[in-house]
Amino acid sequence: MPYKEKEIEKKYYTIGEVADELGVATSLIRFWESEFDNIKPKKNRKGNRQFTTEDIKNIKLIFHLVKEKGYTLQGARDFIKNGVDEASDKIDLINSLRNIRNFLAHLKDELPS
Repeated sequence: MPYKEKEIEKKYYTIGEVADELGVATSLIRFWESEFDNIKPKKNRKGNRQFTTEDIKNIKLIFHLVKEKGYTLQGARDFIKNGVDEASDKIDLINSLRNIRNFLAHLKDELPS
């Protein structure tokens, strides 16, 4: 069995990395941080935010609710408060399905005409 290099997973991400991943401005991430209790990044000595994978998961949930589903901020807060586990599971499922779709599209492009 060939040796497969294990991917190194970062423990903390910068606000810029999170914003780039979602295609939004860093100011929006800071705003959501002030509006939602479930986003609590650590801050280093310089005061720079350090987001964990859990923080990013919560931000992606908010992004999905507000930007993709059209929820108001209060509607998103209520949704998270009443069913964060269910909502998070749905987001994970949606992301998995998107990954599968992208993989299949890539395979289709690789097939000879």
